[in-house]
Amino acid sequence: MAAPASARRRSHRPVTLLFPEEKWPRPSGGPLEVSRALGPLGGSWAPRRKRSWPHSQAVLQADPPAMASGRAPLCGLVSRCLWLLGVALLMEASARPANHSSARERAGAWEERELLPPDHLTGVKLEMDGHLNKDFHQEVFLGQDAGGFEEDAEPRRSRGKLMVIFSKVDLNTDRRVSAKELQRWIMQKTAEHFRQAVAESKLHFSAVDPDGDGHVSWDEYRIKFLASKGHNEREIADKIKNKWDLNIDEETQEVLENLKDRWYQADSPPPDLLLTENEFLSFLHPEHSRGMLRFMVKEIVRDLDQDGDKKLSLPEFISLPAGTVENQQGQDVDDGWVRDRRREFEDLIDADHDGIVTMAELEDYMDPMNEFSALNEAKQMIAVADENQNHYLEPEEVLKYSEFFTGSKLVDYARSVHEEF
Repeated sequence: MAAPASARRRSHRPVTLLFPEEKWPRPSGGPLEVSRALGPLGGSWAPRRKRSWPHSQAVLQADPPAMASGRAPLCGLVSRCLWLLGVALLMEASARPANHSSARERAGAWEERELLPPDHLTGVKLEMDGHLNKDFHQEVFLGQDAGGFEEDAEPRRSRGKLMVIFSKVDLNTDRRVSAKELQRWIMQKTAEHFRQAVAESKLHFSAVDPDGDGHVSWDEYRIKFLASKGHNEREIADKIKNKWDLNIDEETQEVLENLKDRWYQADSPPPDLLLTENEFLSFLHPEHSRGMLRFMVKEIVRDLDQDGDKKLSLPEFISLPAGTVENQQGQDVDDGWVRDRRREFEDLIDADHDGIVTMAELEDYMDPMNEFSALNEAKQMIAVADENQNHYLEPEEVLKYSEFFTGSKLVDYARSVHEEF
């Protein structure tokens, strides 16, 4: 559970073969109005209100030969301008990589939280700060289907959706889910989260790789990070280039130092402080790299280890964050914190049940692609709802304990069982 209160076709009108579409309707008053609509040579095509020119019309009507003689060179000039403009546009389009600009525009719309590695890692048992991931069971049971189970969702539709998921987990269609079936499902949902993280990391990588050379330097990253904190990007770049003092506050400096440690860890040997796309993925999502996962485990142990033995005892793991219990509600929250962490320590993390968690045990527990851990998790999830103690999940049990599986209590359980079955 979370830490106590105390302590993310338009239709177009064809013009010429060179221009398959145009933005505005063509002027309908002949070449003279075409030239007026275009404005001075080199101007953009824009719609103009048709204007009346009595004197010009009188002259044109009175002198058809003059009109014909003036029309030809004007037509040629306009056609030539349009042809040159089309060639320029075609050259620009062919020179630009496909989807390049649109990706950069999307990547440029970053906010500060996207420049920092996330505190919450979907499908991982512990948060970056060592707190339990309170949404873990929903993440590995629902996956990308988490939408639709909000508190204000229509109950019958939510129940139906939950039963669809149950049928997918129930591989042999015997209307009950075994630990092995749930283990397979957990691994499948975890793989979905991995693919989503890879897609997001690709977008993030392009945002901090302005020169597009396939590598991100530490300087490139911190320039973008400090710009997201309100600093002038060009000024920061000049200061870094000239090795001048950045003049940043102490808190930001501390964050940068922690990020640089993490950057070093993500930088595969030989270290050069340049991250490739895969290394940058590990920087943002340590669960994608064994080395970065190990670094994350060391950081958590360092924060919780009180006697410096680089291991965790039960009292160290369940110890409350800094803060005091001010009222009974706070005491209840703290009691829940201790209860949940004790159960996690004893049932899942401490593999040999010797009362001590080593870094290796914590690493195995946190590895989202560890099949043994996924099987243990499946058994624990079944035990929560297994009322008839047959070691299987049945539809009625999943519906009754819907809050555990979906994060929302699907009301009117008795009627829901009758409706769904």
